[in-house]
Amino acid sequence: MWLIIFGKSSLTKYLKCVSEIVKNGLKSYLFGVVCCMTTKAEKPTLQGQRIKTRKRDEKAKYDPVGFRDAILQGLIEAGSDLEAVNKYLDQAGSKLNYRTYGETLFDILIAGGILTPGGGVSEDGADNGPVRTDMCVFGAPDDSYETLKGYAQVFTRLMRRYKYLEKMFYEEMKKVLVYLKGFGDGDRMRLARCVAIWTSDSLLDPKVLATLLQDHLIKDGLAADFICEVLLTAKNLKDIGMVRTLLRKAGLDSRLMEFLQVNKRTDENFKNLFKEKGLEEILGIHKSLEKESSLKELQVYLSQQVKDGAPVKEIIAGAADISKKNNIQEPQIVSVIWTTVMASMEWNKKEELVADQALRHLRAYAPLFSANTQSDRAELNLLIRVQEYCWENMNFMKSFHKIVILFYKSEVLSEETILKWYKEGPNSKGKSIFLDQIKKFVEWLQNAEEESEESGDEEED
Repeated sequence: MWLIIFGKSSLTKYLKCVSEIVKNGLKSYLFGVVCCMTTKAEKPTLQGQRIKTRKRDEKAKYDPVGFRDAILQGLIEAGSDLEAVNKYLDQAGSKLNYRTYGETLFDILIAGGILTPGGGVSEDGADNGPVRTDMCVFGAPDDSYETLKGYAQVFTRLMRRYKYLEKMFYEEMKKVLVYLKGFGDGDRMRLARCVAIWTSDSLLDPKVLATLLQDHLIKDGLAADFICEVLLTAKNLKDIGMVRTLLRKAGLDSRLMEFLQVNKRTDENFKNLFKEKGLEEILGIHKSLEKESSLKELQVYLSQQVKDGAPVKEIIAGAADISKKNNIQEPQIVSVIWTTVMASMEWNKKEELVADQALRHLRAYAPLFSANTQSDRAELNLLIRVQEYCWENMNFMKSFHKIVILFYKSEVLSEETILKWYKEGPNSKGKSIFLDQIKKFVEWLQNAEEESEESGDEEED
């Protein structure tokens, strides 16, 4: 009966209660009944748990071949009219998933199909229909600038409409450039000219050109041919200034020699390469860039030495070695010294205090300036740098004449240079202000010069 009332789940407690009744009598019995009645029977539980998944949360299958087939069908319907192609691609973005298949999309627009490692086009799905199209850069009817501009414009318009594709395009181009060996000569020519158009129009970051510095591309001469075609196209479409800009933005301005095969990296081969490619101007640019690189080396050296508080004598010797090695002239050296020394300080914000701070700082480095102003040109160049700095940094506006006088007393600037600057017309920056500031000092120099001439005449008499 007990089992019928309380169930099998309470059997253990029932037996415990019986034991208590036997030992302790009826009082314990009643307590046991209450305990058993207040305990609910445990409900059975199922192992595992089923979660209902919403349809929209299910991950779609990645299917680049299906995406390719859809794009190819649209391009077939658009025909050979680039305007129709642009219109189709613009509308297709709302139906097809460009975010997921951006790489596949660019493969198709560049090479006509899905690129495989090495530069070939995938044949997956060939049994079901075409796997490539001629409406792509490689399929352009000719490699003239005018023709390729139209094909390059397809990319421009597409990315203006779908901005998120720009980053994907950059990553795609890094991959495509590695595959150059797998493309035909005509394909490489078309691609190089389009790259020039895209980089010149700021659609593609020129840093992508650094991808060309791959051993297998350099060894076969493909890297040099490709970069030359890009630069020549940029020159013909824009001007030589664009060539310089692309090299600087790509970080290749000082690395052009690396495009030559290792055993051919000589000045003679370098000159011959760019002359043959119709890029003689590159030689002048390269020489200029080498000089900039040399100045950068000097600037880095000076910055570190000044920061470390190295003795001025050591700095003078080190700067002389770098300048001699790179054939840097005094006017350029003194400009770098001025820029570096002034950049090494955190200047006081108060105009009335910054002058004294500047004079103390410059007095310590006066021997360094003096060692590199042995020519009149170097002196004049330094004086112009001082003028420009004081004009561009308003807290120094009233310090110009004090700095000039300091340099005069420290034998950095001669009175001839100061008078020449004053008489022949300084740089236009702050002209009237600085002429007025230094007027009394110039008058003193002129009087001292006249007195010196008079005393010289008396001695002759």
